[in-house]
Amino acid sequence: MSSPLMIPGPQGKIEAIYYTNKKSSQVVLLASPHPKWEGLLDHSVMFTIHRSFVRCGFDVLRFNYRGSGKSDGTFSNGEGEISDAEACLNWLADRYPPKARYWVSGYSFGAWISMQILMRRPECERFVGVSLRPNLYPFDFLAPCPHPGLIVHGTEDTVTPCDLVVRLGYQLSAQKRGQKISLKLITGADEKFSEHLRELEDHISQYIEKEMETLTQAHPRSDSIKSIGL
Repeated sequence: MSSPLMIPGPQGKIEAIYYTNKKSSQVVLLASPHPKWEGLLDHSVMFTIHRSFVRCGFDVLRFNYRGSGKSDGTFSNGEGEISDAEACLNWLADRYPPKARYWVSGYSFGAWISMQILMRRPECERFVGVSLRPNLYPFDFLAPCPHPGLIVHGTEDTVTPCDLVVRLGYQLSAQKRGQKISLKLITGADEKFSEHLRELEDHISQYIEKEMETLTQAHPRSDSIKSIGL
């Protein structure tokens, strides 16, 4: 069941869509791309990532940054949007048991935001980053990357050449104490995955299933979850 809601944030209300089956104890925070480039929570790539996690039994929260959609405030192109994402994660933390599993994911600018959250919030165990932009946003804050994750990029992305993303993935994996980063290049896909959304969904779902099996075997957690009220 998906529900629109407004979450209290640093600059007022944050517009969000929350999907839950009210049985899951695994949840993902999904960060939108830049609002100046169609970066809202209903972007086709955002909804594709959403479907991937739902297929794997996750609850999903996706949101619009300050000053975009119906969210209050003014877009700040960085630190303010990280604060918005943390406010959304806090909202989730108030509704899930202490042993819930948290993932973060994002598309384009949202991938940068989600990886900032990965560094700042130790409860987040894995990430899925779609169309990272190392030519637009710095990723040197990942020193080292604290958890494994998946990076997906299109070979025909005209915003960021895929060789830059391959290099970043290698650097993150090669760092001292670095975690294994899985990299998937989707042949022929542009920056919007225009003809490759189903392929994107399948690759993300396969990664989630594999990693959840690994996490469950290594660190089993209770599936119980308290009642969620909106």
